Amino acid sequence: MSLWYDTGIYQIVPGQFVMVVVGLLLLYLAINRKFEPLLLVPIGFGGILANIPGAGMAFSAVENAINSGDPEVLAEIAKSLGVASWEAGKELYHAYETSAGAAHVAAVQVAGDHGFGNGMLYNFYTVAIASGVAPLVIFMGRRGDDGFWSFAG
Repeated sequence: MSLWYDTGIYQIVPGQFVMVVVGLLLLYLAINRKFEPLLLVPIGFGGILANIPGAGMAFSAVENAINSGDPEVLAEIAKSLGVASWEAGKELYHAYETSAGAAHVAAVQVAGDHGFGNGMLYNFYTVAIASGVAPLVIFMGRRGDDGFWSFAG
């Protein structure tokens, strides 16, 4: 039973299931129907990856640590954020999001000390999307009327 409880199928919620289906639909449109593949392939693939239950690919190190539910880790994160009492991880999320710079860094340090790291998609978002580079790269290439790929210009 422990194996079943740790699987993604058991952990999936309806919203994640719907988003995985939407991601698969976008991949289908891009690959089979050749409808905007440069746009829909990354969006569909990212939508599927971000909604894999229990993987934490779209979470920061602190969010992954809070999701683990380990009481020792949660207590240390609460202490680093200056939260005296808390009942649920949702309160720690809110404290983390609204924390000042020093408390934010301390919470990241606690999560790192316990072996938690940023998810792959979180790192990608931070480097590519938040900086504004990825949208430029996605829309840079296009297929010309002659059937060859060229750069938009």
